[in-house]
Amino acid sequence: MGKSWQDDPAYQAVVRAFIDGDPLEQAGGPLDVRAVLAALPRERKDAFAYGDLPWERFPRGPETRDDVARLRSTDPEQVWRGVQGVEGEVADSTLSVAAMAVPFLLRTAADPHNRHRGYALETAAWTVRRPLEPWPETRGELLRFTDPGWRYEPSGYFGTWGIEAARDAIAADTDLLVRLLDDPDPGIRAAAAYTLVAAAGPADRIRAALHARLRTEDDPVARAGLLLALVQWANEHPDPDCETRVRARWSDPAEPPAVRVAAALGWLCLTDAPAPDALLAALDACATGETARLMAPLPWLREIDRGGDAGLRRFLDGVLPTERPG
Repeated sequence: MGKSWQDDPAYQAVVRAFIDGDPLEQAGGPLDVRAVLAALPRERKDAFAYGDLPWERFPRGPETRDDVARLRSTDPEQVWRGVQGVEGEVADSTLSVAAMAVPFLLRTAADPHNRHRGYALETAAWTVRRPLEPWPETRGELLRFTDPGWRYEPSGYFGTWGIEAARDAIAADTDLLVRLLDDPDPGIRAAAAYTLVAAAGPADRIRAALHARLRTEDDPVARAGLLLALVQWANEHPDPDCETRVRARWSDPAEPPAVRVAAALGWLCLTDAPAPDALLAALDACATGETARLMAPLPWLREIDRGGDAGLRRFLDGVLPTERPG
């Protein structure tokens, strides 16, 4: 009979440090995934030197290391399995090892020959932002990051550090993500914006990069994604002009329907003011089944409805429960 997971040395070390001991005493030490990732030089990330990381110190580390190794395969099926494995760790709240995979997911996304670039980008962002509870359906929670508070992994590891490590890792690769905002594929451009706003900073540079891309973006769905990204960024980094800018978009009949819908959703998530009649009219005109189908691939809507076209409807149900009951 094989050993149980409780017999794993990494699990036992976590129990001693985080359950039997004071988690904060581990800050900056060998079990602090934030310090572990920060110590990995940029050139080693670029060389895909995932073996430099001490996976064995963390529960589920060796399994995640094997998934990261698959990201370098020339077989698209193996790459898919690798990304899916990391996504599984996020779904299981094993955020520390998922965070350690983030630099390599981003480099997978930067490879123009990789067929699963968007999936890799979204999975890197989900390490920070994928909701672990039922989807919140209020204006005050949509397009906002949840404060992780004191979050623990199933092993007892301090999962809050995993979220912080992932945000720091995304911030460390701001240059890579800013370049992806100009990718030839509009889906990658939207996914890059979605991932970029999950970064811990630098605030001014990220905001400037998103605005620069929005000024030149000619794909309506990618523009919609950029507006959602800017609203999410403004919810965490105050931007007093954001509300005015999105109002100008949803009130402009010359804008494509997807852009007007995204701007309307963004406006509702930035303020608790009652929805103006003009905004409701814009949604009535633009939030059609065709618009929902076009916007369904946007990562913000895929958070709500994976693989379907109901994301927009569920988003609208969250922001308009009083204006449009039922």
